[in-house]
Amino acid sequence: MAAEATVTTIVPTSSGSEWLARYSSSLMGVFGTPQRVLVRGAGCLVWDADGKEYLDLLGGIAVNALGHAHPFVTSVISSQLATLGHVSNFFTSPTQIALAEKLLELSKAPAGSKVFFTNSGTEANEAAFKLARRNSGSPAGGAEGGKPRTRIIALEGAFHGRTMGALALTAKEAYRTPFEPVPGGVEHIPFGDIEALRNAVDDTVAAVFLEPIQGEAGVRPLPAGYLKAAREFTAEAGALLILDEVQTGIARTGKWLASEDAGIVPDAITLAKGLGGGFPIGALVTFGEKTSSLLSAGQHGTTFGGNPVATAAALATLHAIESQQVMDHVRVVGEHVRQALAAVDGVTEVRGEGLLIGFDLDADVAPAAVTAALDAGFIINSPGPRTIRLAPPLILTTEQADRFLAALPAILQTAKDAQ
Repeated sequence: MAAEATVTTIVPTSSGSEWLARYSSSLMGVFGTPQRVLVRGAGCLVWDADGKEYLDLLGGIAVNALGHAHPFVTSVISSQLATLGHVSNFFTSPTQIALAEKLLELSKAPAGSKVFFTNSGTEANEAAFKLARRNSGSPAGGAEGGKPRTRIIALEGAFHGRTMGALALTAKEAYRTPFEPVPGGVEHIPFGDIEALRNAVDDTVAAVFLEPIQGEAGVRPLPAGYLKAAREFTAEAGALLILDEVQTGIARTGKWLASEDAGIVPDAITLAKGLGGGFPIGALVTFGEKTSSLLSAGQHGTTFGGNPVATAAALATLHAIESQQVMDHVRVVGEHVRQALAAVDGVTEVRGEGLLIGFDLDADVAPAAVTAALDAGFIINSPGPRTIRLAPPLILTTEQADRFLAALPAILQTAKDAQ
C-alpha cells in the first residue's frame, strides 16, 4: 500500500444522506440518529459530507480543547504513532511517565500522589468508584477499623458516566433504571445544600463524589463554600473526597482545574475530555501516599489506558495550552460571551465559568434551538428542555463568538415558531 495513502483511499467519499442510511443499518441506536456526518475540521470549524461549514460551539462536548486538527498536536501524534503506537501494561513508555509527572504538577498534588490512566472519563470514574470501595472498612477494604464504610454520596443531577459503577453515581433515573440493580450503597443528596451534605457524611461513608460544575445538568456550579465544606466533612469522617473534573478540567474554566479557587486538597480527581485534545484519554489522580496505595497490583487495570500515542497527544495539548497562554484567552472570551448572552431577549439565566457556559430560555425550545442553530451553521447542545450548553474549543475567538451571538435571536425565534 502506498505510503501516502489517506482515509479516502480506504473510505471513499459519499453524500451525507447515503452515509446516514448506512449508519442506521450498521450501528446501534444508542445515540439516536445523527443529524450530520462530519468529515473535516480545522480550528473551531467543521464541515459535513455535503460541504456545509459549521462553527463548533460544543467542541465534541468539551473534548477538542485546541480545536480540530491543531498543527502541533497532530504532528506530535503522527510522530509518536510512527515511532511506537502501543505497548502492553507489562511495560511503560517515556510519554506515559512524563504525562503522569505533568498531571501531578498541574494539580499541585502532594508527595506520594499517583496517576492511573484510562481511555475516557467514565473509565476514570469507574476506577475512582473502585478506589472508594477500597476505603470501605470491610475485610477487603482499605480503612483501618471502625464501622464498615458502605455508603457513597453523590449529588442530585450528577453525571459520572454509564458503566456500572459510574452509572451508580449518576443520578438520572432514565439512565439507571434499565440496568437495575446497579452497584449499591450510593445515595444522592440535594445539589448544593451544605446542610444536607453535613447530615449525610459520617463514619459510614467511604467517599463523596462531586462535580465542581455539573455539565449534564445544565452547567450548574456548586455554590461558594461547598467544596471547602465537603473537604471539612469528609476529612472529619475519614471519607474520600473525589472530584470529577472530566468536563471542567484542563483549562475549560480558565484554570487547570475548576476546583482550584476552593483552596482544598481532595483525595482524588478524575480527568478526560480536553486532556487529549481530541484523542481518547482519561486519568485518575490520587492525592497523597495513603489514598494512592488503596489500589494495589492486580486490583485494577487497562489494556489501552496510557498508551504512547494518547499520552503524547495529552502532553502536546498541555504544552500548547501553556505556551499559547490559552487560559488567559478562555477567561476573556468566556466573560464576553456570558455578558452578551445575558442581554439576549428570551435568555433568562446564564451560568458557567470560562468556556463552559449554560443558559436558560423562557420556553421549552432548547432542542428545537439546537436544530435551528445547526441549520444556521452552529453546533450547540441542549442538556435540558430550556437549557443550552456551550463548550467550544478553548481557542474560540471573540469574532467567532459574536457570529453566534448575532444569530442567536433569529435561532430562538425559529425554534419557537417550530413548536
